[in-house]
Amino acid sequence: MNRWQRFRPLRDVLVVALALFVPFFVLRSHIRDPKEWSELDRSVVRVFAPFEYAAGAMAREVSHLWSDYAYLVEVKIDNARLVFENARLEEHVRRLEQHEVENHRLRKMLGLRDSLPGDIVSAQVTGKDVNEFFRVIRLSLDRGSRDIRKDMPVMAPGGIVGVVLRVAGDTVDVKLIVDADSAVDVVIERTGARGIVRGTGDVSKYLVRVQYAERTDEVDVGDLMVTSGVGRRFPKGLPVARVTKVIKRDFGIYQEVEAAPTVDFSRLEEVLILTSPQADDAVLTPSRTVR
Repeated sequence: MNRWQRFRPLRDVLVVALALFVPFFVLRSHIRDPKEWSELDRSVVRVFAPFEYAAGAMAREVSHLWSDYAYLVEVKIDNARLVFENARLEEHVRRLEQHEVENHRLRKMLGLRDSLPGDIVSAQVTGKDVNEFFRVIRLSLDRGSRDIRKDMPVMAPGGIVGVVLRVAGDTVDVKLIVDADSAVDVVIERTGARGIVRGTGDVSKYLVRVQYAERTDEVDVGDLMVTSGVGRRFPKGLPVARVTKVIKRDFGIYQEVEAAPTVDFSRLEEVLILTSPQADDAVLTPSRTVR
């Protein structure tokens, strides 16, 4: 056993004594009035003042760190709550916007239904058939009807959709006005010029051309073409298409006119089928015409 090991018990006793008595003397010095300090008290204060300052500073830093940590934890919790609340509100707003769009579309459908003469059957678009020969949509009737027949007119708030092609139970196929085999007698709303709207059959876009528009007739880009009522297939005054291109040649009887349907077939969801025959004077109510 070396000499350091021999003094180890004494060392431990001194350490315990210092651990017990130093805090006692420091506390004793602080709780006494400085006027009553003895020389021992002053010595203790001078010796341990730097340690007290360092300990106090360390305690303040630890306290600040803990406060910052607790604050950050609370901020994180608040942020998570705000993110959730924001997502919930955005979903609520999105649903309200969807309801508003749905209500607007239904109001337009009701307005068109009220303006049309005769009996009406409503239907939902369930499919589309696009190929090099036909432009057809498939409908599912909102209620069963035995009155639907081939060639009955089909309409939407935007205007003419087409005519019934075939019926199978509650499923109806509709030939669109952009089909190459389709034909609608129209007039230019602004000038009264006449023509026949026929589909181009172009599978890449929805377009029609106007046949038999005389070269002397005034037709401009943007003009609205509406049904003439000739043939009693469609009520008079329904929107059909807007002119997109006019080519007037210096020869020939007719001018070349292209147009785009007023109905957006890419977004078509609901339609109305007019099931009763049209009277000779059947006209769409002007105040209810949807443009």
